[in-house]
Amino acid sequence: MALLPESVRDAWEHRDGPVVLTSMDSAGVPNAIYASCVSMFGDDKLVVADNYFSKTRANILADSKAAILFITADSKAFQVKGTLEYQTKGEIFDDMKQWLDPKHPGHAAVVLHVEEVYSGADQLA
Repeated sequence: MALLPESVRDAWEHRDGPVVLTSMDSAGVPNAIYASCVSMFGDDKLVVADNYFSKTRANILADSKAAILFITADSKAFQVKGTLEYQTKGEIFDDMKQWLDPKHPGHAAVVLHVEEVYSGADQLA
């Protein structure tokens, strides 16, 4: 597992709009979704709330690798790659329930364990 560099943690706090979460099914077919209910947990995890997942949930449960793409207000793009974990209880799930707007169901906390971090073609971690 890799740590998010400080510059990326700062960029995350200044992201503009939703993130794009991309996962793959067992045949390698990608699925990309926008996600706006997101947070950082520690220095090595990004969390996306599963509010209305279908294909994405199936991909996660099939042990998909994933990427989260986000852009900052000054149009700088970052991509974080790693493995996914689907949590329906525990510390990260409980934390998600604290920041998630109660109008959303929050079925689970989807945790991306950071393995690689990029800004454009430059690998940062």
